[in-house]
Amino acid sequence: MKPIEITETPSLAATFFRALGTGAKRPGRLTTLPKVELVLPRVVLNPQHIGRYSALCGFKMGQGVPLIYPQLLTFPLVTAYICSPECPWPAMGTVHLANSIEQYKLLHPGDVVRVEMGSGNLFAHEKGQVFTLNLRIVRGDELVWSATQSLLRVGVKETSGAPYVSQIQADEPLSCQTEFSATADIGRRYGAVSGDRNPIHMAALSAKLFGFKRAIAHGMWTNARALSCLLPTTAVERASLAVEFKTPLYLPGRASLWSARNGTTALFEVRDAKGQKPHLRGQLSY
Repeated sequence: MKPIEITETPSLAATFFRALGTGAKRPGRLTTLPKVELVLPRVVLNPQHIGRYSALCGFKMGQGVPLIYPQLLTFPLVTAYICSPECPWPAMGTVHLANSIEQYKLLHPGDVVRVEMGSGNLFAHEKGQVFTLNLRIVRGDELVWSATQSLLRVGVKETSGAPYVSQIQADEPLSCQTEFSATADIGRRYGAVSGDRNPIHMAALSAKLFGFKRAIAHGMWTNARALSCLLPTTAVERASLAVEFKTPLYLPGRASLWSARNGTTALFEVRDAKGQKPHLRGQLSY
């Protein structure tokens, strides 16, 4: 399949109205996800943007380009796909269920890369249909970073694919490492940096329109905030991360980071301030 090049990022208004317009999709039962390849052929890693992102998520300068940062570069492709006719399900009601990342080489501010997204596989889930998107960052001819984004279309009755199985199977006792705050405006601030201005993150009023009692933090911000504490203070070349999103972190809120380490591998959870309810669960190796 010839990749489709995306030459510009759609405006916020255009994206929002396209997302609303996908609500009429009713594909019925699918046995495979239609194959689609989207590409941003030339993206420059902007030092100022990396700095803003790092500061917002708690990363220090010595940690280099954060392991999770390249996911932001894929956001225009994921958005274009989900709002397109090629995506079988509506954008509204589709949630980010899980994410896995592999970093093979260090990225550096100023690098010129190619960003790629391809449709993946289907998995049956008790709450609906899971589908995956495969994300890649290529520098020159070398694959330097890849990820799989797992999305759940809630409410699909006739599902396809093998049963969805958690990638995080370890079951170890975790201890509290630190706490951090999620301020009332963190959704707006992260949205300004990431481009993800979903109304559920922006304000209490807009979140209530979609069934939330208050605005909620972006799961990828919560993930990044935890990683800023778990990763070494110096840059790591090779790393892998698997994370699953559990319950919303309402804004403003306070969260606690729990983990268990075995050398350079960490099992972790971000929980509520009382350490009882998990917002996300992950496993990190480097």
